[in-house]
Amino acid sequence: MLLDPLLSYFPPEYHWPVQFCTFTTVATYIASLVTSNVSQVDRVWTFLPTIYTAYFALLPLFPNTQPFFLFPYTPKELDVPNELSPRAVLMLALVVTWMSRLSYNTWRRGLFSLKDEDYRWAVLRQKIPPWLFQVLNLTFIATIQNMLLLYIAVPTAIASVYQSRAPLTVTDYALAALTLVDLALEFTADNQQYAFHAYKHAILAADKGDTSVPAYDLAQQWPGARLNWVPADARRGFVTRGLWAYVRHPNFACEQTFWWLITLFPVLPPHTGAPPLSLKAIINAPSTWVMLSRLWPLFPGVALSLLFYSSTPFTESISVSKYPEAYAAYQARVAMFKPWDTWFKGLMLEQKGPLKRKEVERLVWGAEEKKE
Repeated sequence: MLLDPLLSYFPPEYHWPVQFCTFTTVATYIASLVTSNVSQVDRVWTFLPTIYTAYFALLPLFPNTQPFFLFPYTPKELDVPNELSPRAVLMLALVVTWMSRLSYNTWRRGLFSLKDEDYRWAVLRQKIPPWLFQVLNLTFIATIQNMLLLYIAVPTAIASVYQSRAPLTVTDYALAALTLVDLALEFTADNQQYAFHAYKHAILAADKGDTSVPAYDLAQQWPGARLNWVPADARRGFVTRGLWAYVRHPNFACEQTFWWLITLFPVLPPHTGAPPLSLKAIINAPSTWVMLSRLWPLFPGVALSLLFYSSTPFTESISVSKYPEAYAAYQARVAMFKPWDTWFKGLMLEQKGPLKRKEVERLVWGAEEKKE
């Protein structure tokens, strides 16, 4: 096969995922050129991690030979037992729940439409030369993002291959509970943002005398998103209430937390059979390279966090350009991802004087709002 030289560099459990990832990278890149729309990867983002996770969790069920290209198979040289790994199956169930939440939010926002493109790419097109944008499309948008979507499923591969016979432990149940709480918070953040924009469009349309936009109906919103919006919120332009009062991107914070929790399933004690990951082994590593090689099971969580910490400032720069005074005040008062930083920001503003803090909070929440 054409990809055999490439696959030889990877352990056998990654042969089919690398094959499939190569296909999706080429397919999404070609689709972006044909449609002049680079959001093709965005449309499959909700499904690909689940596909890779399902492959790793269900390894014993696949044939040992590949009947045709892209058909999932378990290479003969991969020694896995006939039974499924309980830990990997639990991780798959959580990832399917994650996919359901994200798919629902993507669908109701209309982002599955082949004509839709992330607004950030349109802004970036105007800021850089066309040739550089196409380089970015090939390297980051198509290639790196597809690789990342495979990489964040690696913890399930560790659980399935190295811990196939390990029973579930208290650690697994605790992580699963935390993961479900995190998904509930992320779902609430999604709903609050969706409800805000529904309210905003209704209020701004009413201001213009536009009767084509239906009035905002509080009862149509999910529990947890039925906040008491006021017209000043709509005219501010962006959501600052609910979970958004404590961090500027609660959905992004929860997304990172979810994949960090998935990353921790196969590496936290008392698991056995996992690749070496212990504090003693890391401290006593003879070189930085060896230390990093011992930390590699944590890298999926690190990789996703790097994506959010590098891309979110660009997203916020667009918001600042649209709402220069109000969004700058929001940045000064509310943390990007960590809620405890919001408390610290409030304390720092207080040091500049109560009037300074009140002025910032008036821009963020209105004259009567005060958040800790």
